[in-house]
Amino acid sequence: MAPYQAPLRDMQFALRELAGLDQIVALPGFEESGDVINAILEEAATFASEVLDPLNQSGDKEGCTWRDGEVTTPKGFKEAYARFAQAGWIGLPVPAEYGGQGLPQLLLGPTLEMWNAANVGFANGPLLNQGAIEAIELEGSSEQKERYIPKLVSGEWMGTMCLTEPQAGSDLAAVRTKAVPQDDHYLISGQKIFITFGEHDLAENIVHLVLARLPDAPEGTKGISMFIVPKFIPNADGSLGERNDVYCAGIEHKMGLNANPTCTLNYGERKGGAIGYLVGEPNRGLEYMFIMMNAARFSVGVQGYAIADRAYQRALEYAKERVQSRDVASRSHDAMRIIEHPDVRRMLMTMKAQLEAMRALSYVTAAALDLANRHPNEGVRKEKKAFVELMIPVVKGWCTETAQEVASTALQVFGGMGYIEETGIAQQYRDVRITTIYEGTTGIQALDLVGRKLIRDMGSTATAVITQMKSFTETIEPLENADVKVIAAALKTAIDALAETSQWIGTNAIGDVRKAFACSVPYLRLWGIVAGGWQMARAAQVALQKIDANDPEADFYRAKLTTARFYADHILTQAASLRSQVIEGAADVMSLPESQFDLDRKAAALV
Repeated sequence: MAPYQAPLRDMQFALRELAGLDQIVALPGFEESGDVINAILEEAATFASEVLDPLNQSGDKEGCTWRDGEVTTPKGFKEAYARFAQAGWIGLPVPAEYGGQGLPQLLLGPTLEMWNAANVGFANGPLLNQGAIEAIELEGSSEQKERYIPKLVSGEWMGTMCLTEPQAGSDLAAVRTKAVPQDDHYLISGQKIFITFGEHDLAENIVHLVLARLPDAPEGTKGISMFIVPKFIPNADGSLGERNDVYCAGIEHKMGLNANPTCTLNYGERKGGAIGYLVGEPNRGLEYMFIMMNAARFSVGVQGYAIADRAYQRALEYAKERVQSRDVASRSHDAMRIIEHPDVRRMLMTMKAQLEAMRALSYVTAAALDLANRHPNEGVRKEKKAFVELMIPVVKGWCTETAQEVASTALQVFGGMGYIEETGIAQQYRDVRITTIYEGTTGIQALDLVGRKLIRDMGSTATAVITQMKSFTETIEPLENADVKVIAAALKTAIDALAETSQWIGTNAIGDVRKAFACSVPYLRLWGIVAGGWQMARAAQVALQKIDANDPEADFYRAKLTTARFYADHILTQAASLRSQVIEGAADVMSLPESQFDLDRKAAALV
């Protein structure tokens, strides 16, 4: 079984031709980063293949162990994390003043993809550092920034975010963890569950960002504050002091991500309260935590298609080697490689097209985040920020749901061998399943898309993006290429379906909000398919230009054009059925009385 190989050429294409890397490295503060991008990608690819990938299957088999409140990660993980931190991978987008490299957020797209494709169990740990660093950088005090960010960047300490509680689940309004003021700090008591890397042996200290309520806090989400709760209390000089009153009560036994400890944490169980430090202002914790959550949601979207890409690579390798059955169009009785069979080719093309669309949309969203943060024009910053906020639930929800389909299809290519653990493909199928659940299920992403992103601003951002897509379609419709004309027509029809569906939801939300939310997940899928199709059409336009110019890489660009045509024929055409599902089928969702869901265990009397 070949090791993971980062698709560097495809990544470069998405970065430069679609996400506009040249424009990003021209932004204030990024001017010197353009010369090092390729070197960074190549080094990251080497690290992923040579350091992380060899630990992937062994880590899955060994898993993590818990004993007396301490968690041990699989063999080799601690050493790999030390090398990861020493190489500076944690601090790629972090300002130099805190020990980072100050590179664009756009670089997180390909690097996160590599880490997660090579070893998602490992990658989840460093991933959380990014969100913790950003939250403290934006909302922490000067002292908190100086004390915690350099240690998180160096990898000496690792961050977590602690939201979920047993009685609350995804309903953060029901959080009951308490924070009682005492001198210059707070005493935190309560329990958090499903905390990724909440306890481990990779770093010497763990910095928990915890949601809790002050004694006088109002009910609901408006009464939540955020606190820094370190595992060990730092001394003034940065050295580690006493052990804090936060302990791991156990780790979950999961269907996948076995190398990733998912912990239950008890605060204040042994000493009457874990020492915590308020971040920002009281009762604004959920607002601050959304900084981490949005970063994590984007990262999980990337994580999803990264795992799927690893599954695709394995399926492609197997299809090229596996010899089975004869050619249905030939009289020969000689067996052939399964990649030559039409249905296997269909599966491979479906995976390839979906992966390229997800990668492109994710990179374009990351580039928009850099523009939102650094563009000198305030109007552009505002426009790009709105675009990012609209796309975050789409990247998270659509990419992870589609990644599940890709992993399942990859397993199907293997046939019965895919169901055997030794082939490795089953691990990707198990690992990717969680991506649609954590950091907010797909249903929660869809509610966010409809409620906070579509209805709240009366559809203005969605309309602006749809208008932008329509305008692009008009630019490629006149091009004299048969494939591009088909792509343009399919995209135009899909955009019309998205526009009509968006208008229908906005109109019906006024009178019947349940009806508007009933098919929010199909609506999110519609957004993903169309936005992904937009990027594939842009890729086709670039490819045609390169082919017409007799580019030395003409074969590479012909593949881009062919893949975009496949996406238009096989994926974009789903937009019409999704439009009907929302508009025609929303009323069906709540029409069956709850009592009719019960099983009637008695047979009907015969007349």
